[in-house]
Amino acid sequence: MTEPEKHIYKTALIGNCSYLAHVNLNTNIDWLCWPRFDSDFVFGGMLDHEKGGKFTIQPEGVDFKSSQSYLENSNVLETVVDSEIGSYKIIDFAPRFEQYERYFKPLMLIRKVIPISGSPTLRVCLKGRKDRGAAALKAVPGSNHIAFKGKDQEVRLTTTASLSHILNEQPFVLNETHYFVLTYGSDFDAPLIDTCEHFLLQTNKYWRNWVKSTGISGFHQPHVLRSALVLKIHQYEDTGGIIAASTTSLPESPGAGRNWDYRYCWIRDTYYTLNAFNNIGHFEESQKYFQYIGNLTLTKEGRYQPLYSIVGNAQLIEEKLDLKGYLGNQPVHFGNDAYTHIQNDVYGQVLVSLLPLYADKRIIEQEKEHSKRIINNLLDKIDLTMDEPDAGLWEFRNIAQKHCYTFLFHWAGACSAIKIADHLEDPAMKKRAEKLKQQAIDKIEACYSPTKKAYTQAIGTENMDASTLQLITMNYLDPNSDRAKDHLRALEKELKTEEGLFYRYRHADDFGEPETTFLICSFWYVEALACVGRVDEAILHFEQLIGYGNHVKLLSEDVDAQTGSQWGNFPQAYSHVGLMNAAFRISRKLDQPNFL
Repeated sequence: MTEPEKHIYKTALIGNCSYLAHVNLNTNIDWLCWPRFDSDFVFGGMLDHEKGGKFTIQPEGVDFKSSQSYLENSNVLETVVDSEIGSYKIIDFAPRFEQYERYFKPLMLIRKVIPISGSPTLRVCLKGRKDRGAAALKAVPGSNHIAFKGKDQEVRLTTTASLSHILNEQPFVLNETHYFVLTYGSDFDAPLIDTCEHFLLQTNKYWRNWVKSTGISGFHQPHVLRSALVLKIHQYEDTGGIIAASTTSLPESPGAGRNWDYRYCWIRDTYYTLNAFNNIGHFEESQKYFQYIGNLTLTKEGRYQPLYSIVGNAQLIEEKLDLKGYLGNQPVHFGNDAYTHIQNDVYGQVLVSLLPLYADKRIIEQEKEHSKRIINNLLDKIDLTMDEPDAGLWEFRNIAQKHCYTFLFHWAGACSAIKIADHLEDPAMKKRAEKLKQQAIDKIEACYSPTKKAYTQAIGTENMDASTLQLITMNYLDPNSDRAKDHLRALEKELKTEEGLFYRYRHADDFGEPETTFLICSFWYVEALACVGRVDEAILHFEQLIGYGNHVKLLSEDVDAQTGSQWGNFPQAYSHVGLMNAAFRISRKLDQPNFL
């Protein structure tokens, strides 16, 4: 019996905090949404080879091999293509640098094609799409460009290559460097070669300076830096929102139907994302994210929903598209109905995220726009939802329970409110927060199973849940206590695989039993190991986990424990946040003088 083939995503990611694009090893732009992360796609071959369009720069008539790598400490990508008739490389990047006291981050994709050896003959194929793949953008040649037009949009290619060769998909010999500049909604009115070279130089300089300002230890620095660079470009700078992933409908496992649109901002990620940026000393991104949280639209009852668009829109109506899907996996969704769910940990998440506004001395009093009214509203909602079943952070679609994880963030939010009340010198707020803290503790303890010596997923169930690892990492449980160590062993027994990966849970949900492990849970496990003093094991498992990245160190959402295959939306910001926080936790342990 043959073993199943290992599946790895063959794309790298480029972006500039205005847009993101996936570049396949085969040179195709597999995924590009303009003008926003959550817009319609111009190139969507990742989800349908026919209706997705393409933008390839490939050798004509011969087999070829390719490799990819990022330029050192940069989000600029290099793809090297080798064939029997010659070799060349493509530099792909999204311009980003400081200009006129602000960041220049245009909707512009630049592809620089450089001959290396021989006389490679290339064919450029550029077919943009509109209306979610239903129709092609019409190619209209100009004097020095090709406009690709739709009803409400225009994409323009400006290039040093022959327009006729591109329009006719006619092969040509690559005997000099060529530039291909794709822009959305604007002309390219500048000297082409000089401008591209200037943008490349300045973009590389920006990313390398950004990396230099990153404060990290030497523990697996290359992976931490790549994760930081990935997380950075998942932030939509205009509003500060950070999306879970740049893709939609990549299946959690093949044929399972768990295909969701992740191009939105989940409030459940707030604590972990801010932690990651704070751990590497990047304040600007955290401050932008604070602003995003502060501008979210609440319901009439003052409630948050689990997720929002990158501009804070509340309605994210889920629609099924007539596309073949990734490797034939359907359905393909735009939008995500999880916005309608009840997910009550969000109030504690927001309170924890607001605490630095009052505790961090780098923020002056005038910048603390969050009033007592907002803090009290969040406490109101914790009070209101203390006994309310919810969908939990895994967003069960047809299961409502009183989740331990929700109560954990009720507790963490109340703890944060106590500290904020001290800063505001508000004894009434403090007294109220202390009462809610105790109520949350009572609810968490109601999830404890004496039989398992562990905290279960929810009150009244014996199901285990990896989210309860956070009872240890967030210091609800004393990491040195027997109860913390017993709880960790119980989770290992039921959710850990032989490979050191972790399932979110093992019970059946709306779609049956989960088939793949969830990568951030595996990083939470690493953190918990470090917390309880099992540092050698934490390091061993961390080093195993980073091996699940693809050829450019990008991590998926899910991993098949048997094959090591990557599944789920990709790259997953949550997974990279998990890597960064786990590395930070281990490095702090290694810095302790009593560690041998």
